[in-house]
Amino acid sequence: MAVNVTDVEAAVAFYTGVLGGRVRDDRPDLGIAGAWIDLGAAQVHLVELPVPPSMGQHFAVRVDDLDAVVAELRAGGHDVADPSQVGAGLQTFLTDPSGNTVELHQVLEGP
Repeated sequence: MAVNVTDVEAAVAFYTGVLGGRVRDDRPDLGIAGAWIDLGAAQVHLVELPVPPSMGQHFAVRVDDLDAVVAELRAGGHDVADPSQVGAGLQTFLTDPSGNTVELHQVLEGP
């Protein structure tokens, strides 16, 4: 997925330092600032372009223990919404430094 950001350096710090991703070193010169981040099973392509207005668009990152992740993020000074149950999972939201919404999602085990 591609995510527009206003500051690539700040976005890289967020997606690696806060969300635990890893910068890929195989991004070619595309003529525009950006970075590729491995984030779990997904890859996030950060692109330095204007960020569109927030109209509900977001992507989800699956975590094993949402409560623990939320506690860790809050301890680090990050603003994270209270988790809520939605269907067969728990979810919460936070924003990256450019204002993009990121969902954190935990699948709940069935009976």
